[in-house]
Amino acid sequence: MTKPSAPKRSLEEAAVLEVANLCLQRDGVRVLRDISWRVERGQHWVMLGANGSGKTSLLSALTGYLMPTSGEMLLLGKRYGQADWRELRKSVGLVSSSVRQRMADPEPAGETVVSGRHAMIDLWGRVTRTDLARARQLLRQVECEYLFDRPWRVLSQGERQRVLIARALMGRPRLLILDEPCAGLDPAAREHFLQFLQRLGRRRDSPALVLVTHHVEEIMPVFSHVMVLKAGWLLAQGTKRATLTAEVLAAAFSARVKLTRIAGRYAMSVAAKRGVVV
Repeated sequence: MTKPSAPKRSLEEAAVLEVANLCLQRDGVRVLRDISWRVERGQHWVMLGANGSGKTSLLSALTGYLMPTSGEMLLLGKRYGQADWRELRKSVGLVSSSVRQRMADPEPAGETVVSGRHAMIDLWGRVTRTDLARARQLLRQVECEYLFDRPWRVLSQGERQRVLIARALMGRPRLLILDEPCAGLDPAAREHFLQFLQRLGRRRDSPALVLVTHHVEEIMPVFSHVMVLKAGWLLAQGTKRATLTAEVLAAAFSARVKLTRIAGRYAMSVAAKRGVVV
């Protein structure tokens, strides 16, 4: 007697995020062209591309700040246009320079973290003991509990990034987007932060991570998949080993490149143009 097969999960249940044939046009210019992409549970992605490739526009569409011209988007099983994206946004953690720049200088780090529960900047209203206890726990998780009472103005760039990750985790997100989180960090602070991301991504309760960057050096071993954008097009996507090649990067950055891989980390060098003395 044949055992009945287990019911298959629907596409919507299996995906944390899915976009199909997504297009975005602004002022007569197509900034995104037929983007199809799927992030499943347990995957950690890198979004890679040169300036102007469409990374920021895609993030803005995914978080509901830009309306796509055509195509479909599903976030946590909810379809764009049929769900309240403002509410769904609370289930997506976002760490970006735009968030970092809007924090109030006097606000203690603990309150900054609490504000993530409501996806609200410059938190107002009563903060409960339960919220503060959760904020302290998250600061401990991101390895900076000692910052709990320190105001935003005195935090270093690296400390601010970790506090913002704790803030993003306050809403218990299933997807955490890190938009160029290493911008402005010195080399030592950047490496410390990247090692922290490695530990975060390896946690059993980690949300799906999406790291947006220009730099292959920031791709830690924990990241499993890569998508590469160029001029609004999806140039390549797939597993990291299959997608992150010198040929793909040369096309993405319109340059001759050399890619090396040592102990799961990558480095890219760009050949000088002919006739240019460096």
